[in-house]
Amino acid sequence: MLQGNGSDVSLRVETPSADEVKVIAAHALVLSLQSAVFEELLQSRNGSTLVLKESADCAAVFDRFISRYLYCGEISLRLDHATPLHKLAAKYQVLGLQQGITQYMTQNLARDSPSGHVAGWYEYALRVGDSTLRDSCLQFMAWNLSSVLRSGEWTSVGGQLLMSLLRRSDLVLQSEMELFAALEAWIAHNEPDGLTAENMLRAVRYAMMPPRELFRLQTHSAVLARYQESVRDLLYMSYQFHSASPMHMAKFFDVNCSLFVPRNYLSPLWGSPWIIGNPSRDDRSTSFQTQLGPSGHDSSKRVTWNAMFSPRWLPVGMRPTYAEAGAMQPTRAEGGRPRIIVTPATSSADFAGVNFQKTVLVMAQQQGKVVVKHVYNFHQSTEETGDFLAEADLHRRTSEYLTDNSLFLHIVVKPLYQTLITIKN
Repeated sequence: MLQGNGSDVSLRVETPSADEVKVIAAHALVLSLQSAVFEELLQSRNGSTLVLKESADCAAVFDRFISRYLYCGEISLRLDHATPLHKLAAKYQVLGLQQGITQYMTQNLARDSPSGHVAGWYEYALRVGDSTLRDSCLQFMAWNLSSVLRSGEWTSVGGQLLMSLLRRSDLVLQSEMELFAALEAWIAHNEPDGLTAENMLRAVRYAMMPPRELFRLQTHSAVLARYQESVRDLLYMSYQFHSASPMHMAKFFDVNCSLFVPRNYLSPLWGSPWIIGNPSRDDRSTSFQTQLGPSGHDSSKRVTWNAMFSPRWLPVGMRPTYAEAGAMQPTRAEGGRPRIIVTPATSSADFAGVNFQKTVLVMAQQQGKVVVKHVYNFHQSTEETGDFLAEADLHRRTSEYLTDNSLFLHIVVKPLYQTLITIKN
C-alpha cells in the first residue's frame, strides 16, 4: 500500500476468483495525469474506492505498476513480469511503459529462463496485436531454431506458430532431418487433430533429405507411419528428385514449390563457419566446399568457393572509375563499409541451370549467448544488400557483434535449380 499524505482514492484490486484482494492508497491527480483511462474511471466512481478487476498475474504486479512507474517513472523488469506489466500498460493506456516493455522483450529474447518465454511472448503479441513484438519473436525463433528445438519450450509452442515456422525458408538449423525429428516429438506430445498433423508434415521439405534418411524415416518413424498416406506424393517426388537429373525431371513434372528450396542449413555440405579476427583492420579470405545441389544426382559433385571480407569496401556508386593515366582506383578505402564477396573458384558445365544464392549469418552476443542476429542473402557480394553490418561498429571492442575481438559468421550456399523455381504467370 502506498504511504503518503493526501491520498484520496483507494484502488481495490480483485482477481476473478476473489481469492486475493489488494488495496492501494493513491492520489487521483497522479493517476489522472498518467492515464486517460484512470481519469475516466475516477470521474465516474462512487465514493473513495475504485474497484478494479484484474487477472491473477496482473494483480500480482499491480502495486509495482502504480508505485514504481506511475509515481516514480521507472521500473525494474523481470522476464516473468514483462507480460502482465505490458497488459496493464496497454489496458490503462500508459504508452511510455507499453513501448518500453516491448523494447525490453525484444532485447531479452535470448535470455535463459526455466520453461522458455519467447513462444509465450509471441502468442501474447498475437493476441494483443503488437506486430513489433510478434515479428521479433518469430524472427528470433526462425534464426535460432536449433536452440529452440532443444529447449524445454518447444513442445509448448502453439500450432499456429509452428506452422508459421515450418513455412519459412530462412530457418537456421542443422538439417531438415533435425526439423522433422522435432516436429515428430511435438506431434507425439500435443496429439493434434489429423488435419493439423497432416498440414505440418506436408510442410517438411523431404527432398532436402538424402535417400538413406528418407528410407530410415519410412521404416522407423511412428508419426510418418501413421500419416504416410498424406505425404506419399511428397516422398515419391523426393525420391524422383534424387534419382533423376533435376533438369530432366523438370521436363515432365511441375516441381515449382518450396519442397525443392533449401533452408539455411548449418551442415558442412551447405557452407562453412568463418571466424574473422580483428575484423576492423585488414582484408581476410577463406575457401570452402559445398555440394553442387541438394539432388542425389549432384551429391558427389563439389564446388569450391572463395570468400573475401573487406572492412572498408566502397559501394559501386561511390567508387572513382579512373585515375590519372587511365589506371583503376582501388576499391577499398577509408570510410567504406564491411563487405563479403563469394565466388566459385572454377567454372563448370555442371553449373548450368543452377542459381547459387549465398547467405551470411551474422552472430552477436546477447544475454551471455551467441545468437544469429542478422541474415543477409545475396548472389555474389553483400554489397547487393546495402545494409550489411551497417550497425555493427566493429571498431568498438564492446560491440555485441564481437566475441573475443572476432566476428563470427556462417556462410551458407543455397543451390536453386532455376527451372524448378520459375514462377509461372
